[in-house]
Amino acid sequence: MASGSDYFRGELSDLTLSQRDAPNLPQLKTTTAAAARYEVQEHRVSQKNRAELRGGGDCRLTAMAGRRQSASLLFILLGLFFFIADGSAYLSGQRWKSRLQRDRRNVRPNIILILTDDQDIELGSMQAMNKTRKIMVQGGTHFTNAFATTPMCCPSRSSILTGKYVHNHHTYTNNENCSSPSWQLHHEPHTFAVHLNNSGYRTAFFGKYLNEYNGSYIPPGWREWVALVKNSRFYNYTLCRNGIREKHGAEYPKDYLTDIITNESVNYFRTSKRIYPNRPVMMVLSHVAPHGPEDAAPQYSSAFPNASQHITPSYNYAPNPDKHWILRYTGPMKPVHMQFTNMLQRRRLQTLLSVDDSVEKVYNMLVETGELDNTYLIYMSDHGYHIGQFGLVKGKSMPYEFDIRVPFYIRGPNVEAGAISPHIVLNIDLAPTLLDMAGVDIPADMDGKSILKLFDTDRPVNRFQFKQNRKVWRDSFLVERGKPLHKLGDGKEVAHEENFLPKYQRVRDLCQRAEYQTPCEQPGQKWQCLEDSNGMMRLFKCKGMAGLYSPRAQGLLASRTATIYSPSTSADNCDCDPTPTVKKKRLMTKRKMKARKSLARNRWARSLPLQWDTNQYTLDLEEGYRPVGLKNASRRPQIGQLEEGEEGSSGMGDSTVPPSAGISLSPSAALKVTYRCSILMNDTVSCDKGLYKSLQAWKDHKLHIEHEIETLQTKIKNLREVKGHLKNARPKECNCNQDTYQLPAYKGMFRLKSERFQSLRAASKDKKQWLLKEQKRRKKLRKLLKRLRNHDTCSMPGLTCFTHDNQHWQTAPFWTMGPFCACTSANNNTYSCLRTINDTHNFLFCEFATGFLEYFDFNTDPYQLINAVSTLDRQALNHMHLQLTKLRGCKGHKQCNQETGVKERSYVKDYRGQIWEGWVG
Repeated sequence: MASGSDYFRGELSDLTLSQRDAPNLPQLKTTTAAAARYEVQEHRVSQKNRAELRGGGDCRLTAMAGRRQSASLLFILLGLFFFIADGSAYLSGQRWKSRLQRDRRNVRPNIILILTDDQDIELGSMQAMNKTRKIMVQGGTHFTNAFATTPMCCPSRSSILTGKYVHNHHTYTNNENCSSPSWQLHHEPHTFAVHLNNSGYRTAFFGKYLNEYNGSYIPPGWREWVALVKNSRFYNYTLCRNGIREKHGAEYPKDYLTDIITNESVNYFRTSKRIYPNRPVMMVLSHVAPHGPEDAAPQYSSAFPNASQHITPSYNYAPNPDKHWILRYTGPMKPVHMQFTNMLQRRRLQTLLSVDDSVEKVYNMLVETGELDNTYLIYMSDHGYHIGQFGLVKGKSMPYEFDIRVPFYIRGPNVEAGAISPHIVLNIDLAPTLLDMAGVDIPADMDGKSILKLFDTDRPVNRFQFKQNRKVWRDSFLVERGKPLHKLGDGKEVAHEENFLPKYQRVRDLCQRAEYQTPCEQPGQKWQCLEDSNGMMRLFKCKGMAGLYSPRAQGLLASRTATIYSPSTSADNCDCDPTPTVKKKRLMTKRKMKARKSLARNRWARSLPLQWDTNQYTLDLEEGYRPVGLKNASRRPQIGQLEEGEEGSSGMGDSTVPPSAGISLSPSAALKVTYRCSILMNDTVSCDKGLYKSLQAWKDHKLHIEHEIETLQTKIKNLREVKGHLKNARPKECNCNQDTYQLPAYKGMFRLKSERFQSLRAASKDKKQWLLKEQKRRKKLRKLLKRLRNHDTCSMPGLTCFTHDNQHWQTAPFWTMGPFCACTSANNNTYSCLRTINDTHNFLFCEFATGFLEYFDFNTDPYQLINAVSTLDRQALNHMHLQLTKLRGCKGHKQCNQETGVKERSYVKDYRGQIWEGWVG
C-alpha cells in the first residue's frame, strides 16, 4: 500500500502550471483544500502503519525472544523514517500551497463579454448571425432559457454590472438614477470590473455603457476605457477615450461604431498579451446594434429584402381587452405601420451582420494568439424587443417573452461544446459568473448566482471517492419594471406585508361591509360603495351633512313645514322661451370677495355665501374675454334666503325627493353652496326653479361648478405646499423668562451653533427638493416647446409616443412612405411578475401598479394570447402572490433564488401557508 506522502506527491505531480493546461485552471481554487485533505489522510495512514508494525513486533518478541533488541531497533528506525516522511510531506504541501498562490494569477482565464443592445431571440434575430452561431453553438453551450429581469436598457445594464435586481440598485428607468450621482456613489464602486481589476485582471470596456453616461469621468475598475457618450448611435457620436472626449462623423468605415469597437478591442488584447503575457484580460464589447437608428454598414444595406421573422402569432393581435391598459388601448396597426415593421426588422438584421463579423474577428484573434482554450467567450443581449406584437409597432419594456428572453451563449474551459442547457439564466447572474471564472470571492449582496456550477460533472476528488454534485438551481425569478409601489415620504421602502392587497382589492373587501352598502342616509356614514360602468366597485364620499346633523335635521323636519319644489316632467311646466345661444366654451367666473372679520371657524358658518360679483365671462380665442348674458344669473340670493322651488337629491346626485307639504326652514337650516343651489338639513340638494326649466342655465351652472372645483383644488394644493414649507421652517421656541446670564456660556454657544446647523441643513434640504422640482418642470417645458415648434401632434397624455418620417433614417434602405405616429408604452406600465419554468409548470403571473392581474400558461398558450387569470383558483393565486412578494423584497443570492432540486415543488397542492383572503377565484 502506498504511503500518504507518495499519494500526495503523485496527485500534485499531475498539476502543471503551464499554458497548455489552462482549461483545467478553474479547478485550482480547490487545490489548497485538497492539499489539506491529503495531509490529514497521509497522517492517518502513517499512524495506522506504525500501529500495525508495533503490533507485529510484539508477536515476534513472544516467539523469538533472542531477537528482541534487533527488532526494537528496526521498529525505531522505521518510526523515525515515517516521522521524517510526514515532516517532508507537510513541508512539501506548504511549498505547493505557496507556489499555487503565487502562480494562480498567471494562469487564470481571459474573459470576453460581447453584449448587444435590444437584440431579441423570439423574433429570429440569431438566424442572421451564421458565424456567431457556428462559433458559440458548436463550440460552446446555448442557454435556451435566458432572461433579462427588467426589459429596459439602463436598468438591465445596471443589473449586469452589479449582479442585482432593479429594486436593489434603484435604476428604475432609462432616466431616473441612470449614471446619476447616487449610482456613481453607491453602486458603481461595486461592479464586477472593480473586483476583477483588484484581483489583477487587465480590464477594458468598449462601446455603449449607460444611457445617461455623459463622458465626464471614467468609472472605477476599468484600465482601458473607450465608451459611448449618451445613447446608441452608429454615426455622429462622441466617445470618451480614457477621459478625453473624441467626436466622430458619418464616414465609413472610419466612424462606424461597430467596427471601431471590434478593432479597438482586438488591438488592446494583442498589446496586453505582448507586454503582459502572464496577465489575464477581461474585455467588454458593448455593441449598439440592433438598437436605433439601425444604420447598417454599406455592404449590408441590401440584405434581407424579405425579412419576415418578426411575424409571429401575436403579430398585430389587437386589441386585447383582457390585458393591461396600454394593450386595451392599442388597436390593430394601420398599413403604414405594418410596412414600417417590415422595414425595421430588415434594418435590424442588417446591423447584426457587422456584429457577426465582430465575433468572428475576436475568435480568429484568440486562435492566432493561442488563447482560445484559456478564454471564456460570452455572447448575450441586455433585453429583447417587439415589432408589431399585440399591435405595438416597436419597443420593449413589456413583461412578455419577446421582451424578456435574450440570446445567451458561452464557450471556454470546461464548457461542453454543442450543448443546450434548459436551466434559467438571468442577467443578474453575469457578474457573479465572471467573478467565479476569475476565482474571486462573490459578494453576498449580489442577487445572482454563478452558472459555472451548471458545467460541473462528476469527477474524482481522490482515487477512492467521487464528487456527487447534485445540481440545485432556481426555477422562478422576478421580472420588474418601474418604481416600487410602496414608498414612504423620506424615500425608505415600506416593508412588504405578507398579505398586502392591491387598492382595488381593498376597496372590494370594504364594500362587503354593511355600512358601505347603504345609501348616504345613515347617521355618521361618510362613504358609500357604488359600481361604475366598468363593473368595478368604487368608494364615494357622502356629500352634505350626513351623520353630523342628522338628529338636528330630524328635529327640524318634525317641527317645521315647508313646500319643497320637485321638477315636473310635464310639458306645461317647461320653460320654452328662447334663450340666447352660447358657444361651447369654458366659462370662467370672475369674483371679488369681501372679508368678514366675524366669520366663525366651522363648516356651517364658513359655508355661508359671501358677497360675490357673479359676472360671467367666456374666452374667445380672437376677441379675448367678453361678458356673457346668462338667464337667471342676475338674481343674487342673500344669506339664508331659500329659493321657492328646490330639487332634492342624495349626495350621489341621482335620487329625487318627492314633494313634501309645508316645511318652512330657517336660515340656519340650509347650507348655501352656490348662488343657485343649497344643501338642506335632510341631506338633499335644492336649486332654484330656473335650473330645472332651462337646459342652457343648467349647463352654464354645471360649468361654473366644475370651474369652482378646479380652482379650489389648485388652491388646496398651493396651501399644502405653504403648509409643508412652514412646517420645515418652524422657528425654535425660546424661554424668554429665564435669564441668559444664569446659563453657562458654553451651553448658550452650543445651542446657537446647533440651531444654526439645523437651519442650514433644513434650508439645504428644501433647496435640493426645490431644485429637483424645478429641473423636472423645466424639462417638461422644454419638451412642450419643442413639440410646439415642430408642430408635434403625436404626443398623448399618459402614453409614450414617437413620430417617424422620411428624414429619420440617414442610411439605406430609406423610408419613403411619409410621416406617421405610434404609441409604444404607457406611464402606468409598472409591474412585477413571477416567471416559473420547471418540469410541471411554465407560466407568467403579473401584478400591475393599477391592480390589474395577468396570468399566462405557456404549456397551452406559448404566445400569451389569452389572459387566463380567471381560470385560477384562490389558493393558487394566493401562493403566487406570496412568492412574488418575497422576490420583490429579496436581497442577496440566498433570498433571491428559489432553488429546487430533483423533485420540483407543487405550487398549489403542497402549499400550507396563510391564505391571502383578498383573492376571489
